Amino acid sequence: MKLGMLTACLPSWSLKRVAGWAAKTGYERFEVAVWPGTGGRDFEAAHIDVARFDGRERERVQGLLRETGLAISALAYYENNLHPDLERRERIRTHLKHAIDAAQALGVPYVGTFIGRDPARSVPENQREAERVLPELVEYAGERDVKLIIENCVMEGWHPDGHPGNIAYSPELWEWMFSLGLYLNWDPSHLMWLGIDPLATIAPYAGRIVHAQAKDIELDLVARNRYGFFGTTAKNGDPWATGWWRYRVPGRGQVDWIRVVDRLYEAGFTGTLSVEHEDPLWGGTPEKVCQGLTIAHHTLRPLVVA
Repeated sequence: MKLGMLTACLPSWSLKRVAGWAAKTGYERFEVAVWPGTGGRDFEAAHIDVARFDGRERERVQGLLRETGLAISALAYYENNLHPDLERRERIRTHLKHAIDAAQALGVPYVGTFIGRDPARSVPENQREAERVLPELVEYAGERDVKLIIENCVMEGWHPDGHPGNIAYSPELWEWMFSLGLYLNWDPSHLMWLGIDPLATIAPYAGRIVHAQAKDIELDLVARNRYGFFGTTAKNGDPWATGWWRYRVPGRGQVDWIRVVDRLYEAGFTGTLSVEHEDPLWGGTPEKVCQGLTIAHHTLRPLVVA
């Protein structure tokens, strides 16, 4: 197992700067954000321009890896592959293929994305649509010796009522997506607020957990008594406002990282445990984000054998 970090939390920094900081801090891998860089969300970082990836860009990235001793665990482009706007869906599909091509050129084994959802359709209806559109992408990746990995993020902000916006949120749905040739980028934080025991989901699906996210969560069960499971309806312009849970860096929430890492080792996991920083207390500026990443490193480094 290797300890890594997702670069999306530092969108204003260059890849060179992120890599230098990560290596100096003691991270071994990094999961590189490859959004087009046109979105408004903080995590839509573009640390490699996969749409214009050529030999010069490949040499630049490989030079950084040689210089820092880091390796890329995966390329990250988490978007809605079932977007109801078919033109936008096609743009997402095209960019995902660019990410796959760049991963092949760099020898990166995984590209991370979401299944997504059309919120106007039921989960079974979205499953049928996914069965129509996703196998072509799985095949495209497989021909290039790349695996598509799906994070089990609920993406509740993509649904107007806070319902799942990414239909990969439960082991029942993982079993279905595995049948399409997809793999899992396992994240315990999302399971926690859904009421699913993260530890119980490791051993049964160990063969498909090829990458893992290290994100913590803080649950306020008293607030849940007021808002209900799906969270507050008073979003005040923030579709991600929940009122009773918030994501934290590892060590500042309620995930039992000692047992999580131990169970991953027991299951034979040899991939990357990648810190995904979405902690509002340790955000807002690059300096605060780096402090949060340092807290995560201090929490996880003693657990992951160097």
